Amino acid sequence: MEYNFSQNELRVLGCLLEKQVTTPDHYPLTLNSLTSACNQKSSREPVLNLSEAEVQGAVDLLVSKRIVTLQTLGSRVNKYDHRFCNQEFGGLSLSAAQVAVLCVLFLRGPQTAGELRTRTQRLYQFSDVQEVEQCLTELQQHQDMAMVKVLPKQAGKRDCRYVQLFSDDTSIDNDTEASDVTPVDRHTSELMQASGLSERVAELELQVSLLQQQLAELTAKFDDH
Repeated sequence: MEYNFSQNELRVLGCLLEKQVTTPDHYPLTLNSLTSACNQKSSREPVLNLSEAEVQGAVDLLVSKRIVTLQTLGSRVNKYDHRFCNQEFGGLSLSAAQVAVLCVLFLRGPQTAGELRTRTQRLYQFSDVQEVEQCLTELQQHQDMAMVKVLPKQAGKRDCRYVQLFSDDTSIDNDTEASDVTPVDRHTSELMQASGLSERVAELELQVSLLQQQLAELTAKFDDH
């Protein structure tokens, strides 16, 4: 398997890893649901606005790399499943904690161990920051390949950030994107994160998307008769 991904491929893969855990009843994902997940306003850095064609292009590349598979059994609509890790035949072997950390790094870019502990809560419950740091060390020293690295400490910052190594473009600094956000937008985002609203909104957006897809399938079946 090839483990070198573009930004769009990382976003698609991160969404598949995330939704497999957080919405298992609706997994694998349709293209429509996957596009909605990629474009979520919460828990995504940067926020993207990908078209279905762009998401399909990223999916096709991941299929060609044998990272994603197409599931058609029992459904009129194509659904997509990842084969990134923990497969019977080949692929990477990762613990649930390691998958959670990589997933959030794929979706939100470089982060500190403390940020990762907070942002992985719906995927895996770390007992403390030290457990996250141990997980990061394991990923740095993984037998298959080094999967993360420590970035140089930023001026005025106390903690180092970690970045995933599944893309050539590992030098992206999210501070540039953050500087474009107005203080009001940033304050609103922080309030939503603190109250857990952002995760709930994202989950509801996905459920609406899935219901729309199911309605379309039922309409198509009715038209056939």
